[in-house]
Amino acid sequence: MTTTPLTTLEAVESFAPDRVVPIEELAERLRLRPTKVRLFRRIHGLQEIRFDPELSLYDVVLPAARRIVAGPGVAERIRYVVYAHTTQAVAPAHIDPAQEIRNRLGLKHAEAFAVSQQNCASGMAAVDAAGQLLRAEGGPGDRALVVTGEQAYSPKIQLIPDIAIMGDAAAACLVGLDGAGDAVRSYTTRTLGEYSAAMLLDEEKSLEVSTVYAPVLAEVVREAVEQAGMTLDDIDRIIPHNVNLQSWRQTIAELGIDRSRVFLDNVGRYSHCFASDVFLNYTTLRDAGGLRDGHTYVFATVGLGATFAAMVVTHRASGAAQEAA
Repeated sequence: MTTTPLTTLEAVESFAPDRVVPIEELAERLRLRPTKVRLFRRIHGLQEIRFDPELSLYDVVLPAARRIVAGPGVAERIRYVVYAHTTQAVAPAHIDPAQEIRNRLGLKHAEAFAVSQQNCASGMAAVDAAGQLLRAEGGPGDRALVVTGEQAYSPKIQLIPDIAIMGDAAAACLVGLDGAGDAVRSYTTRTLGEYSAAMLLDEEKSLEVSTVYAPVLAEVVREAVEQAGMTLDDIDRIIPHNVNLQSWRQTIAELGIDRSRVFLDNVGRYSHCFASDVFLNYTTLRDAGGLRDGHTYVFATVGLGATFAAMVVTHRASGAAQEAA
């Protein structure tokens, strides 16, 4: 009896610009009244973002990916480059950013394409798609490189009114099958298409979204955990997106878990970074020694439109280190 190969994360890296901007300094750019600034700081927990308009898109997107590709024997094994982004137009119309990223990384032998339809949930969707492609078409040892990252180049995309302020960040994941890295146990997603207008929703629909947000996200997290054959008690920690603290307070209450089991430290430090949050938070935890070998974590995020997604991952630090060596 054959078993389906597990998607594995063989490497994860992230990048954020050095320039730190307190949210008060964005008030004029985003036309925020003092009461709105206080809402973001006191209620939503936002303090500062990483934001550097002098950098190009590729200055933000490529550093994390380059660290992965520089590993011994990695580049020649990459068959797919998947660029997951949120903003539909991240480059001029005559440039395909996925192919540009592939070429600048020296991976012209790989197929390159973008995933953006699930907005800020597109990063996890890209990991799942990469695993599916490798199972359907990949050869022994083939890998896929998932790249996330973009810039808040316009006030119109930097502000989600009363909800989030977007910062600059990027991440990259090397995806394999049955490798020595972190094992993806399940992936669950749910899209509520009646809210597809996102920031163009009328007041009534916007209120509906705020009402269903926490219950649906909690349901999707529970579904992913159940699909992995586990319970919430088996989960060491939830690694979330950084939309704001208030949304996560409500979701934590729906889940009935202690707040300490959700990693929220980066909300104030980075705010929401498009499709890169969960990977940025993962690397923050990992580099601080906060991930434990053999323990299981849940990535959880929501994309405007509205797509709710959760992925259950078992961390295998020792195995990944052995493979990297």
